[in-house]
This record gives sequence, structure tokens and C-alpha cells, in this order.
Amino acid sequence: MIEMIFSRRSVRRYTADSVSDEAVSAMLECARFAPSGLNNQPWRFIVIDDKETGRQLSPLTHYSDIITSAPLLIAVFLDTAASYHREKDLTAIGACIQNILLAAHSMELGAVWLGEILKNKDKVSKILDAPAEFELMAVIAVGHPVPASSESASRKPLDELVFKNKYSKS
Repeated sequence: MIEMIFSRRSVRRYTADSVSDEAVSAMLECARFAPSGLNNQPWRFIVIDDKETGRQLSPLTHYSDIITSAPLLIAVFLDTAASYHREKDLTAIGACIQNILLAAHSMELGAVWLGEILKNKDKVSKILDAPAEFELMAVIAVGHPVPASSESASRKPLDELVFKNKYSKS
């Protein structure tokens, strides 16, 4: 698992190959096993695998090329009717999204969490005909990655992130 966390990267370019139903089910199963306060599981999903819906969503983000090229999109929502504590539920949804990203990576799929589209969350919800109590939290693009360089993403050192860092190498 640690190696999966270290090797996962945001993938923004995909082949035209579709994502299997089995892979979609596996990602969603992993998502629903994320921790949540009181086990309320406040996440809901709309799976988008048709190009027309992607074309309708693409003008709603600066990342339109990612939306239109991905063979699969997963819209992740907070079900406000199931919510008991907004901040805790938002944290739980973050864990849910991370589970999807890690599951995709484990199946050699590429994925990226698109948050910038939230500026148009009402328009996205209308296009997807989401229930009124669903609040968009992210759209995840998923597909078979186009081969890319093996560059690693830079990360800040722990001594910049941890207060009273006993893990500092200095």
C-alpha cells in the first residue's frame, strides 16, 4: 500500500480504451469503504461514460481537454440529507476520493481529481440531473493512461509540514 501511495500520480491523458464495468465497480466499492463519521457514508456518485455528457461538462472547467478525453468520469457528491456534520463529511469525502484514486492506480488506470469545476457545480448538477440534496464535491477523470515520463512529483520536506518535527533529517 505504501508503494501505491508513493507511486500514484495525477494522470491527465488517456487512450481511447474504455474502462471495464468491473474496474468501475471495484473503484466504487473501494470508495464506499472510506471512513466516515458515524459511518454515515455521505458520498453519492454519478458515473459518466458517454462522450456527449463529457462534451456538455467540458466548458465548465479550464480542464475541458481532460473531461473530453477521459473515457470515464465519476462525479462525487455530498448527500446533504445524509450529512450530520459538514466539516467531518467533507473530510470523509476526501478519503472516499483518495480511495478511488488509489484503486484506479492499483488497476493500472490513470485518474485525476478535478476540483476547479466546482466553480460551476450548479451547472454540473443540472447537466447530470442530480437530486437537489446532492452537492458536487469533485469530478474524477479515469482512463488508461497515455505513456508518460516517469518524473516524480515534488513534495515538501516533512520539516516544512510538521510542527515540532522529530522526523527532520537535520
